[in-house]
Amino acid sequence: MTVSWAAYRRARRRSRQAWALLAVLAVSALASAAWFFTAGQFAAAEPAVDGPSQAPVFDGTWMKPVVPVYPVPKGSARAALEGLTVKGRAPKNNYQREAFGQAWLDVDRNGCDTRNDILRRDLASVGFTEGSKCRVESGGILEPYTGKALNFRRGPESSKEIQIDHVVALGDAWQKGAQELTPQQRQSLANDPLNLIAADGPANQQKSAEDAATWLPKNNNFRCHYVARQISVKAAYGLWVSDAEKEAMKRVLDSCPDQRTISAG
Repeated sequence: MTVSWAAYRRARRRSRQAWALLAVLAVSALASAAWFFTAGQFAAAEPAVDGPSQAPVFDGTWMKPVVPVYPVPKGSARAALEGLTVKGRAPKNNYQREAFGQAWLDVDRNGCDTRNDILRRDLASVGFTEGSKCRVESGGILEPYTGKALNFRRGPESSKEIQIDHVVALGDAWQKGAQELTPQQRQSLANDPLNLIAADGPANQQKSAEDAATWLPKNNNFRCHYVARQISVKAAYGLWVSDAEKEAMKRVLDSCPDQRTISAG
């Protein structure tokens, strides 16, 4: 059977189109796999829930500001993200919590330690232990990571139910620039109200030192604030992001293009 030149060209063109389609599908499959093994795996594994869309940052009536290394850039969180350096993680084998100073110091010199400052800032109906204006005894919170209503009661075990989370985990910070900070600057990073949120204890333990590529709050409403707060902290302390972390942050901000950076001012 003979084939005309025109028929041959049509068949060849269809073949090229088929191969192009296969190439597009292959790229899409690889992109989907990359998403799943970064941010997607926990998103698929856990049902999304609703809850608060933001958390308190600063109360100037009784807190004093902690001075960061750089001012938080004003404006778009997406623009601030683009201003962060993108690099791989530094080694973590020399990480020690003590590199960020003693836990829960009174860094702002307002007379109360940082942990009690954050509990007072984030809880409602706060009660103090008898004779103290600092030591928080009780309170309630609509917790931002899970969306659950929780009660705080001070005690050897009950205190663990609400913990203070470092929005940018100190272990993550150590691998992304904090080793280059001075001890004083690392102490500020660990105690800056911008980087601290009262959170559900189990959720905080689950997060550990993960970044946005591998952990996000179950509460969908809070993710834009959470990512913007991480970006703001990293900008304020000269920390960088990994490629996967940046892509995960961009995906979150795609749902809230008007999200602004967050600061204590």
